[in-house]
Amino acid sequence: MAELREGSKKDRTGVELFAGAGGLAMAVHRAGFRPLLFNEFAKRACETLEANGAQRLPDGQKPTRAPGPNEKVPLVAGDVQDLDMDYLAGQVDVLAGGPPCQPFSLGGVAKGDEDKRNMFPQMFKAVQQIQPKAVICENVRGLLRPSFRDYFNYIQRELEMPFEKRGNRTWEQHYKHLLEQREKEPDDPKKRYDLVMMPVNAADYGVPQIRNRVIIVAFRRDLDVDRELFKTLVKPTHSETALIRSMEEDGEYWKRHPNVPDHVKERVMARLPKTMPMDDGLLPWYTLRDAIAGIGDNKPLPDVPDEWLDRTEHFLSGFTEHIGWPGARIYDGHTPNELDRPAKTVKAGVHGVPGGESVMLLDELVADKTVPGGARYKHRYMTVRETARVMTFPDTWDLRGPRGEKMRQLGNAVPVALGEVFAKAVATVLDEAEERQK
Repeated sequence: MAELREGSKKDRTGVELFAGAGGLAMAVHRAGFRPLLFNEFAKRACETLEANGAQRLPDGQKPTRAPGPNEKVPLVAGDVQDLDMDYLAGQVDVLAGGPPCQPFSLGGVAKGDEDKRNMFPQMFKAVQQIQPKAVICENVRGLLRPSFRDYFNYIQRELEMPFEKRGNRTWEQHYKHLLEQREKEPDDPKKRYDLVMMPVNAADYGVPQIRNRVIIVAFRRDLDVDRELFKTLVKPTHSETALIRSMEEDGEYWKRHPNVPDHVKERVMARLPKTMPMDDGLLPWYTLRDAIAGIGDNKPLPDVPDEWLDRTEHFLSGFTEHIGWPGARIYDGHTPNELDRPAKTVKAGVHGVPGGESVMLLDELVADKTVPGGARYKHRYMTVRETARVMTFPDTWDLRGPRGEKMRQLGNAVPVALGEVFAKAVATVLDEAEERQK
């Protein structure tokens, strides 16, 4: 894939299920894992993966061998339940994926294990078939809700012992069986995995977005991976405390954004604590303003003029997908993003998702006699490009489909920067374990 071909010092390999728009796949490859296979069900997401270099196999064709280092990544488009990965047994370092989160999402009906969209069993099937050295699994924080606690514990135990067949047992009966087996040493340590489960906020890892998730990482027991080292490597790097401190008068944040109007700066400063919190030694959270201005090598995105809120690609400053969309509204329960905070969680909706996640306040004041003070801040919908930056996708990543489908793909994705932290940590501890066993 175009963006993924960054090369790696060691030919480690990966498989990506539920690949979506490619966020976690990109993160895993940047960490040095060469992709051997992608699988995705959604039509538009498959088009996105193909547009960025994956080679979609003809419908009904199944891969029979792993691609070489200079070959394109095969994409199997379709139901993961029809996928046979036995041919990859013993060739995969990391299996990664975010099983569909709707069964456990706070924004959905939350049927959990009763929901046919629950794809955790397919992750376990993949582990059985390929016996990867490590597994990275991302999902919504809703898994930690009390109503799902027992089932989430069951998911973790099943990932630890994926070769314990469930048969005709209910999940409750199988959970009891797994707890009994967990107390026994396995006959073959290659068939047992050791887990690290972490609730995370993507903002704590350099993502300009509040995005609370659960990440589960499993290591094959025979490798004797140092999980304590892994936990050290995935500690948060950014904090709200550091952002607040950087917003002190003439602080680093304002020096980075010298053109913020005084009235905006005063509004933001007025909400800061009267007593500055102690320095925690971390970097400041990135904000939506940071994302638009450009983090790292990204160039600033221009604002969209009012006359170009017309659903038309004007290629502002040469950027694609920076398209203005009319009709943004603010009302009770549908409040906008503010530029000087991390963005709200990007959701898999179009532009009318509950909460106003795709609307943002601008810096410009306009007269409005209906509001206190007679003036309000302008607002508009975020563009697809702005949303992609909030998800830390590179500007070169080619998203396919109409606006709604692109926003859906982004809302379902794993932020690249978040996935990269965990994937790099997996690579490091695998290297360390293999060196120790020489």
